[in-house]
Formats: sequence, structure tokens, C-alpha cells
Amino acid sequence: MCEAYINKPQGFKACGVYAGLKTDPGNSGNSDIYDVALLYSEVPARVAGVYTSNLVKGHSLVRSIDIIKTNKPCRAFVINSKVANSCVGKAGYEDAARIAECAAEKLGVEPDEVLTASTGTIGVRLPVDKICDAMPGLVASLSDDPEAGHKAERAIMTTDTVPKEVMATVSLSSGKEVTISGMAKGSGMISPNLATMIGVFTTDADIDYPVLDKLLRQAVSHSFNRVCVDGDTSVCDMVTIWANGASGVAISEGTEDYDLFAKALTDLATDISRMIAKDGEGATKLLEITVDGAASDKDALLIVSAVAKSPLVKTGFFGEDANFGRIITAAGYSGAMFDPDKIDIDVSGLPVCRDGIMLEFDEDEAAKLLHEEEITIEIRLHEGNSFDRMFTCDFSYDYVKINGSYRT
Repeated sequence: MCEAYINKPQGFKACGVYAGLKTDPGNSGNSDIYDVALLYSEVPARVAGVYTSNLVKGHSLVRSIDIIKTNKPCRAFVINSKVANSCVGKAGYEDAARIAECAAEKLGVEPDEVLTASTGTIGVRLPVDKICDAMPGLVASLSDDPEAGHKAERAIMTTDTVPKEVMATVSLSSGKEVTISGMAKGSGMISPNLATMIGVFTTDADIDYPVLDKLLRQAVSHSFNRVCVDGDTSVCDMVTIWANGASGVAISEGTEDYDLFAKALTDLATDISRMIAKDGEGATKLLEITVDGAASDKDALLIVSAVAKSPLVKTGFFGEDANFGRIITAAGYSGAMFDPDKIDIDVSGLPVCRDGIMLEFDEDEAAKLLHEEEITIEIRLHEGNSFDRMFTCDFSYDYVKINGSYRT
């Protein structure tokens, strides 16, 4: 497998630096800590985005939404961690604009060609001076080298414990190739309501705005929008895709190449979504919940969402307690319409419910299954043909510790 990094597609550079936003335990200023990332396209890139459905939105995010709506090409993306730049009033938008102006000046581009994103603590002003002071070094460090891309990924991480990077080379019908890369941060305050975290994709394919937007929304709908860590939807969430056309290969809707690209993008989005769920704050297990045979898409989504958000289900899997009645209980209060006497449930292949009746099972076998790091929960309703899936994780003691002292 090829190494994944956000600046892999032609014409993209990236890097991350330490600007003093995060705490440097060694006070060295030169550790493996990064808190501001910069993505740069050598040529103008088309950008599409999807965003949190939370009515409260971060100021850096709102500024980017306003720019992306104009369908103007962009050149750069500044992302900071530690501070969300949200709920601080007009100053938040002005702070984001000032950071964009600082980056634009060093890059030799226009401020409205620079997008902004922030993630971290809500209700705190951005340390604009620190970020601007770091900008010359950040711009000077821009590179297409893998390590520069990895630094950008580490710079956007907050409570994440592992980097989340993906890449694919797409072989098209003509025999030509384009590259897609992606990176994301996300570990907590994640629940399905569009983007659910900060994610960035880059590609050197040449794709028009409407097509790019459709491709992204298709990819997000059952990947990022099917991740739940804790039932909370952040105010800074966004996923963007940047297409700079540097490969010289155009992709149009209604073609075989479109289908090939769409599948690759969706597969990458799904891979990164699994990474997010598995790296949920304090998580020890990845849970993949599926509902099949629902009467409607709405019913299928209601059930996978209810099971994924159930504290009793999630804590039970953390404690490796085979108390599987909690699953059917969550399905029952989900609001979905189904006949309880027809529901079947399997946990990692172990039958635990048939026709709405909880079964006796081998406790030793269940204990082995529950000890695995990845567990599947399969629910079959026998009501129709609708299917849905959700990625989530267990709830551990560490989730409370992390969020009980988040600011420290």
C-alpha cells in the first residue's frame, strides 16, 4: 500500500508548525507538536464543502462557507487546533479574516483565496498574533514531501490519538490516472449531522463545481454522516474537497470515469470514518451497526442511530458484558416502525435474538467476541428492503476523564 499524505496529488503542498497554541510539555518549541496546518495548491483549485447542521457555527467555518458559495477558485487552507474560534462574536470572523490575510501576503495570493478552519475549545478568541508570527515559517516549510503532509495532519489533531490519512490512485477508462488524498481530525463531539469533524480531500483531477459538489455529498452521506462517538454535533465541522486539475485529466458526470472516481472517493471516506469511530475519545472498540430489511430508509437510520447513541449499549460493550437486550431496547425506542416479533440480532456472527426472543448462547464464545477490538451488530427486521449502517465505539472510563478536563 502506498503511503498516504494530503499533498500526494500533483500541485499540492502542505505542512504543519507549532505556533504555541497547544501545550508543549517540554517547553522546547521544537518537539513533535504541531497546531497550525497549511494546505497550498500551486494552481487555483475548485473547492466543494459540506458542513455541520448545528445552528451555531464557528467563525472560521462561516467565513469559509461564504467563500466556497461564490464558486471562486482557492489556493490555500489554514487550519488551527486547540481553539474553535466559535461563540466570540464579530471578532471571531475578523480574527479568521486576519489570519487569511497574513497567509495570503506570504503566499502572494488574495485573502479570499484562503479558506480557514478552527477546532478546539469553544468560546475562546484565536491567538491571532501567535498564528501570524508562525506564518512565515509555515509558508517556508511548504512541501510535497510525505513528512510535510504528516505534519499538517498532526497539526489539526485535538484529542485524536492516531493520524487519519488515506490515499488512492484511480485508474481511469483511458488508462490515465488521478490521485485522491484525504486527512481528517475527529475523536469526540461527533454525531451524524453532515460533516461531523474536519476533513480535507485533495485531487489532481479536473472537475467542475457542480460535479465536485455532488461527488462529495455522495461520499459523505453514508460515511462521515454515519459516524457517532458521543451524540454531540460540533459547531466547527466541515469536509472539503479540492480539485486543482494538475493532472490534466477531466472527469465529467455520466461517464465511466465518474463512477470510478466516485467509488474511490466513497471508499476513502468510509475508511477514514472507521478510523474516526475507532479512535473515539477513550474508545477501546469499534462497533459497526447495520440494520437490514427495514420498511423505509428513515426507519433504518432511526434504529442504527439509537443503538449507536445508547450509553447502555456502549458501556456494555466496553465492559464486555453480554447484556444484548439493550440493543433491541434501543431499537424499540428509536421511533422506527417494525414488528418486535420479527426482529433478529447477531453480534459478530453470534445469534442473540430470533423473532424478537432473546436467545441463550455460549457465554465463553460471547466473551471471546466481546474482547475483540472490532465488533459487528447486525439487526434484521424483515419489513422491507431498506438498509443502513453506523460506525460508533464503546464508552470507557477515559471518555469521562477526557471530557471532564478538556480545557486542561
